[in-house]
Formats: sequence, structure tokens, C-alpha cells
Amino acid sequence: MEHVSRREAMTQSLASGALAAGLTATAQAQADELEHQKPQSKKRDWWDKEFRKLVTLGESTTAGGWASYRERCWAHQLARTINEFQRIPVQLVNVGIGANVISTKSPCYEHSGKPAALERIEPHVWSHEPDLLIVSYGLNDARGGTSESLFAQEMHRIIDQVRAKIQPLIVLLGPYFMTGFNRFGPHWNNASLDVFHQFNRTTATIADEKDCLFVDLLATYDNAFWLVHHDSVHANDLGHRMVANQIFSVLASNCSGLARETQELEQHIPPWRDESVLRDIGNKE
Repeated sequence: MEHVSRREAMTQSLASGALAAGLTATAQAQADELEHQKPQSKKRDWWDKEFRKLVTLGESTTAGGWASYRERCWAHQLARTINEFQRIPVQLVNVGIGANVISTKSPCYEHSGKPAALERIEPHVWSHEPDLLIVSYGLNDARGGTSESLFAQEMHRIIDQVRAKIQPLIVLLGPYFMTGFNRFGPHWNNASLDVFHQFNRTTATIADEKDCLFVDLLATYDNAFWLVHHDSVHANDLGHRMVANQIFSVLASNCSGLARETQELEQHIPPWRDESVLRDIGNKE
């Protein structure tokens, strides 16, 4: 029997261990690759058709404050972006009202822009029969002292009333970012950024409970005060662009109907890229 020194035995043992470890790592890598190749759980498609009519129901920022002109309001920018990807343009009906609140039960209702959202369902939503409805409340109700529980209750009622007659895709927006929480007198000085975040979470919960899409605008603003008009409440032009972009991002990532025209065009796009000048740089003497 051949004598094996202690050093040689240790070397052989280490080599065997390394080989085993290598085989184990290879097996794990193969298993990971197989797992990666498995079909992923199918993403929900919230709307598989092109949008026909968009109604934006909300308060003054929805109405356009303080965009420099109508077409820079987020509602108009959103409709325009949607239309870049649809064969048939969506029709926009913007029914934003300044200082609007969600309900006649809101504490600041008497000091608000009327009628309240719940008073507007028939004339401002049902009558237009939208297939895309964007609802933007929370900022004025938070500032006006509406409790989160009342806000949630009344938002549930809005959604139920809408769906009693029509079945649009409903998108709920969280509150916009603002900075002037103590500049508008006792009727409107009842909120803070912390309260806005609470209303934001409440709106997200409602969206989940009522099968609506949700857009987190506080996260979109990310405390960027330069997106707010000098009145300290409304979005400026750049803020409106950010709001429109974020709403479109949520729609595009959840609604395949927005990709239908693009997918049809993909089959017939002629080559248009010319990188010859860029690639030729290495061949020059």
C-alpha cells in the first residue's frame, strides 16, 4: 500500500472539497436558470382596449391651476400623451372645480367650490360615459379638516355610484405635494405634510379595496418644492408635466390597450437607424 503523507492527504482532501463545491455551485446555477425559465405569474391587464373618453374629476389642480395655459394642465398633457399611442384619439372631459371637496359632509363644504364630488356624479360623470375616470381628491379635504374615515367612506360612495351605471377604469390620485399649509385661514389650515401622507395611504387602501388603480403623487413630487407654483398650493407647469407623466406611467404599465397601435406598427417599421458615421470613426487614418 502506497504511503501518503499528511500534507498529501490534506491536499487531496482540499481538492476533493473544491471539486464538490464546484459541482454544487454548477448544480445550483443550473437550478436557478431553470427557475428563471419558468413562466412567471401573469400580470393583470386592467384594460385591453384603446381608451375612448377620459373624464378627470377633481379640484383646482385638476382644473388646471396654475398651469400657464390650458394645454399645460396635467389632464390635457395626459390626453395628448395617450393619443401619441392610440389610433383613435381619446376625448378629454375635464370637470375639475377649484376648492372642491369630496362631500357635503366635509367640514369645509360651506367654504368650498360647489357642488361637491358626490353631488356631481350624474351631471359630470354618468352623462359623459367615460371608459377612463381619474378621480383626484384629498388635498382640499385634508386642508379643510375632513377626517380620514369620512374621506374613505365618501370615496367608497363615489366609486359605488359611478359603477351603478357605468364601468370605467377608475384611477385614484393621492394628494399633490404643496408647501403653504398655514397661509389660507382657519378653514383651510388643518393639514400638514404628515396628514397628506396619511391621506395618501388611505387613498391607496381604497384603490386596493375597490379595484382601482392608484397613483402616488407625493412620491412623484419627492418634496421638490420647485414643482409648486409660488402660491404654495398648485402645481406649476413642470409639476403638471410630472403629474401627467406619472399617471401615464401607471396606465401604460397596467393597460395593454395603450400598446395595441405600437404592436401593430412593429410589423411594418422600415429600417431607419444609420450608425455608419459613428462606426466609421475607427477606420479613419
